[in-house]
Amino acid sequence: MIRLEATAEGTIIPIRAQPGAKRNAIVGEHDGALRVAVTAPPDKGKANEALAAVLSNAFELPKSAVELVSGPTSRQKKFLLRGVSVEETQVLIRRSYSS
Repeated sequence: MIRLEATAEGTIIPIRAQPGAKRNAIVGEHDGALRVAVTAPPDKGKANEALAAVLSNAFELPKSAVELVSGPTSRQKKFLLRGVSVEETQVLIRRSYSS
């Protein structure tokens, strides 16, 4: 199960990044985090931007609602989904797996 954190601003979701992949997609779960693959290399923030774009698209959120809050140079990251509750995030995760 993915360990989501509720905050006053929204929900923090842990991400396990897989940069340099063949495609941009949510590919599963890893150790309590959502595993996200991106084609961008881990160079000068390109992979972080791609991760935010994948999350924005998968969860149907504006790009401004997805913010990296920790782990800019690590595979383990945390993103804030601004204005989204934990319950809504759980629904969005389930929907992203089924599409």
